[in-house]
Amino acid sequence: METVTHVIAREDFHLELTFNTKEIRLFDARPYLSRGAFARLQNPALFKQAYVAFDTVCWPGELDIAPETLYDRSVLLETCQS
Repeated sequence: METVTHVIAREDFHLELTFNTKEIRLFDARPYLSRGAFARLQNPALFKQAYVAFDTVCWPGELDIAPETLYDRSVLLETCQS
């Protein structure tokens, strides 16, 4: 199973994700920002607090997105060599 090892929250509500597969992928979080608890992430300051825990991306307030969702709905940017 793919797991997240690093996250960078971008200005445009995208997440740059590094997975244990050495892939760097880009996830567009905008479609999720109008769904339930995720609406809180419309606040750019909160969105930028993204961090990796439990093999996925989390935010304060017990928000997270499943790593398989992040992987399946993201696009490949590059593959790390190291």
